Amino acid sequence: MAEPDGLDAASLFLEGMGITYGDFILLPGYIDFQVSDVDLESRLTRNIRLKHPVVSSPMDTVTESRMAINMALLGGIGIIHYNNTIPEQAEHVRKVKRFENGFISDPVVLGPNNTIADVYRIRALHGFSGIPITEDGTMKGRLVGIVTRRDIDFEQDRSKRLGDFMTREVITAPVGVTLHQANEILRRSKKGKLPIVDKDERLVSLVSRNDLLKNEDFPNATKDSNKQLRVGAAIGTKPQDRDRLEALVETGVDVVVIDSSQGWSAFQIEMIRFIKQRHPDLDVIGGNVVCRNQAEALIEAGADALRIGMGPGSICITQETMAAGRAQAGAVYHVAKFARHHKRNVPVIADGGIRGIGDIAKAVAVGSGAVMMGSLLAGTTEAPGDYFYEGGVRLKRYRGMASLEAMAKGGDKRYFSEDDVIKVPQGVSGAVVDRGSVVQFIPYLMHGLRHSLQDLGYKSLEALHEALYSGRLRFEKRSASAQREGGVHGLHSYEDPNMGFIRRAGDR
Repeated sequence: MAEPDGLDAASLFLEGMGITYGDFILLPGYIDFQVSDVDLESRLTRNIRLKHPVVSSPMDTVTESRMAINMALLGGIGIIHYNNTIPEQAEHVRKVKRFENGFISDPVVLGPNNTIADVYRIRALHGFSGIPITEDGTMKGRLVGIVTRRDIDFEQDRSKRLGDFMTREVITAPVGVTLHQANEILRRSKKGKLPIVDKDERLVSLVSRNDLLKNEDFPNATKDSNKQLRVGAAIGTKPQDRDRLEALVETGVDVVVIDSSQGWSAFQIEMIRFIKQRHPDLDVIGGNVVCRNQAEALIEAGADALRIGMGPGSICITQETMAAGRAQAGAVYHVAKFARHHKRNVPVIADGGIRGIGDIAKAVAVGSGAVMMGSLLAGTTEAPGDYFYEGGVRLKRYRGMASLEAMAKGGDKRYFSEDDVIKVPQGVSGAVVDRGSVVQFIPYLMHGLRHSLQDLGYKSLEALHEALYSGRLRFEKRSASAQREGGVHGLHSYEDPNMGFIRRAGDR
């Protein structure tokens, strides 16, 4: 048999040179199975498994309840940010744990005094226009009507009140109706929306025909033993975070992430120990770390998983501002190898630097059990914030938690700078392109990842990791010219399938 080409991981990641995802490529393996045979199940923590190795980042422009619900339905998990009050974060967790597939627990609602212009604004932002009308324009208000597209399409004056156009005789269903029953009511009535109301006719939730057709079944959903969706939440290491922890535990949170840019601190070690002593069955993800000695300290303190990354994110400038961090692929490889062979066998999450399918494949190939994504998800429908247009492109705001903008809202808690008089940003604010709904985007990423594993010749992430540590998985370094050759070149312009718009060939 011929000698294998390329390098094993130990040779590629020799100490002394920072290696990131673009600096290497994986060599192909033998294919004797179908793409559909690839199993992407992995460990998030020592006790929690995911059908798909994807986690949404605890950033205030990425993960609140809507994102977390959909990430869990799609086989991953969302981590609720903590740039908010304790009751606000707990409520986001509560919404996820109480979610019933098909029922929209926080629909967009307007009041009779809102105008037709408000409906068009919502349609432009969210893509729908069937909106319940309550007497006070809020959830839990008494339902008084509903406005759909057909009610207002031929009205030219957009300043008119919705109370003059709304349909007042609304078909509703009572609290406790099953999804099957709701679907049958929609089918018989030929309506697009079904408000769910309590005995006082107050709006509780909404069922949408489009959502039923689109999201009828989620066989890969991440659920606990009570068949509720799993959800994580971020906390800090301040004394008040102990109160935050208790509120989250009371709402049923499945895992907490100690959210720190540099996790090797006495404060985090003390917090992990406190959590494991007070709530031994609650899984804790420690981090962020990039070195083995950092990892060892947090594992010994009781961490059930580690979050790896210090400065690789698209909006993070920690490495250039603080001169501290590590190239991401090398950090993942070295920490994952150490954590796997530690007596507690702790999985790791690659956090940052993920630009698409190829980076996800490389992250899991060098040892991560899952990838945490920020910028890739910030442009989706389910991320917090509104869309806007710039240069004809539909965008959403995205900011680092150490940007001056986020720090003003409390994001500096994870950077040990909450009490600083002078703020030194380690992140920036920007915008990302609209990626549509995660309901379509995550399956697209995961199907691409299955194709990648097929090209490598491995049917599961566990088999891939076994090959990594045995030396059978082979790598090759890439020069700058090789990286250019592997991308689009020689064209004046092209349509980027991952971005959804035309790019000039010189764009990055």
